[in-house]
Amino acid sequence: MVVESIPKAAGFVYGILAFAALAWLWYSGRFTRRRALPFLAASALFGFLVFAPVFPYQFQLLVLRDAAALGSPLPMAIVGLLAFIVLTLVFGRIVCGQVCPAGAVQELMHLVPVAKHGRAESRVPTAVRAGVFVVFLAAGFGLSVNLLGLLGLPAFFNLTVASVSFFVFLAIVLLSAVVYRPFCRYACPYGALLAPAAAKAVFRLQRTDACIGCGKCERACPTGAADPSAGPGECYLCGRCTEACPVDGALIYTRAGREM
Repeated sequence: MVVESIPKAAGFVYGILAFAALAWLWYSGRFTRRRALPFLAASALFGFLVFAPVFPYQFQLLVLRDAAALGSPLPMAIVGLLAFIVLTLVFGRIVCGQVCPAGAVQELMHLVPVAKHGRAESRVPTAVRAGVFVVFLAAGFGLSVNLLGLLGLPAFFNLTVASVSFFVFLAIVLLSAVVYRPFCRYACPYGALLAPAAAKAVFRLQRTDACIGCGKCERACPTGAADPSAGPGECYLCGRCTEACPVDGALIYTRAGREM
């Protein structure tokens, strides 16, 4: 379904504008899950129309040093991907939350009203993420193997239904109806870079003195990031915790370390 006449740069421009709009919604206290839906839909649409900004696959092509498939010089791709890591270091994982098409299709699928598996206690061990990332780098740099291609990420968005890999990623998307973002949390190499950046984000969701300790945010969080003992690295800024919080102002998006 990818439309070749639309430049991939359109996807990256959308990514920048969507990121800025979402960051403003969070900073101004206007973010809601309902307001996030148009961004999720638009991100998924850009994935199918121009296959951008599919950040993990752009990172895959960078590892493979495939400038032709990237559609831009390698230095430009490096700058673009580094820029979003820096933005994540400031504002958190907005890229993963609503901007990246791979994350958007999983987020939308998770809205299907079926029983969910592994809610607030489902944290991904750092060792698992690190191990997958090492395998990804070794396959790309050492063997020139396109692991994300084998997982069907490009085949899915190109609707290459004749390819076996299309059904591999389709299965991952369908699985996300019951397991929250399996690709993002276990297999995404770019997410493995964004998680440490998000853990040190300047702006993040924080509890205030108004918190009554009811635990509703923790039960609503699909990654366990709302647990006070957990870091914000796995927070996708999905808005479930703020939506579940019964006390206005008990959970806010603000500068880390701010007196509250």
